[in-house]
Amino acid sequence: MMQNMETAILGGGCFWCIEPLFQDLKGVIRVESGYTGGTIENPSYQAVCTGTTGHAEVIKIEFDPAQIGFSELLEVFFTFHDPTTLNRQGNDIGTQYRSVIFYQNEQQKVEATAFIQGPAKLMWNDPIVTEIAPAAPYYPAESYHQNYYKNNPNQSYCAFVITPKVLKFRKAYQQKLKSNA
Repeated sequence: MMQNMETAILGGGCFWCIEPLFQDLKGVIRVESGYTGGTIENPSYQAVCTGTTGHAEVIKIEFDPAQIGFSELLEVFFTFHDPTTLNRQGNDIGTQYRSVIFYQNEQQKVEATAFIQGPAKLMWNDPIVTEIAPAAPYYPAESYHQNYYKNNPNQSYCAFVITPKVLKFRKAYQQKLKSNA
């Protein structure tokens, strides 16, 4: 199974908000929060938050394409973040919160472009501003960011911002959830 695994790297605002959605999907092996697309090596969260490094907060998704396709990941991605706001998701503002797909190969680039020009356009009334960029050096976020929602469900940001999104996601995608979700 490990040989057939693929990787997707998506930025849809705060990584805490999108990480728990993808963790619950059948076929997703691992989700890790991190940074990519910037100009310095091994950036810290504090540096990325300044908006001066060029990095985006992203999630790295390792998935089994025999169980879930890249286009299915894109469907979830475009359903549960706003791809029409430039460098912003809710109250999170800055280039680090941009909507971006870092494609790992030409097939992902083709699928991402087609998804934006087709299904995503139908999902949103305003123009899609999601960037499609080639894979760049990826750096895992600090350990306290990993599984943030699962480890801190009662923290106020999690309770008021993330929990409603997770509940909406689980209701909409219940047929595609892992049995333990």
